[in-house]
Amino acid sequence: MSNKRDVVFPADRHDLYELHRYSPAVRANGFLFVSGQVGSRKDGSPEPDLKEQVRLAFANLNAILAAAGCSFDDVVDTTVFMVDPHAQFEAIWEVVADYWGEAPYPNVTAVGVTWLSGFDFEIKVIAKLPE
Repeated sequence: MSNKRDVVFPADRHDLYELHRYSPAVRANGFLFVSGQVGSRKDGSPEPDLKEQVRLAFANLNAILAAAGCSFDDVVDTTVFMVDPHAQFEAIWEVVADYWGEAPYPNVTAVGVTWLSGFDFEIKVIAKLPE
């Protein structure tokens, strides 16, 4: 058995993967483990508008899910990170609702953090791969 990771890259990947040396997602045991996605432009810089940053994070996430043959409907576990949840949660959650789909929803853990490398929002997920 090979120890090589089964890595998934989106078709149009941004520069952060090489800059910070990580893979966007790894397939293992019927699941897709997606690295935290931020609202980065192609050059890796943060989108300055908060709501647009969240939309771009979901666009980056959805591109990875699509590259693995999944969609957000296949997500079973979600973790979101916010730099200033007290001030930004409501604005972020307005945008999140556009991507979350219908019930039953995936589980979610929201975490307040002090640093996201210049970003205000990050989302990481685990998705069930199609049979």
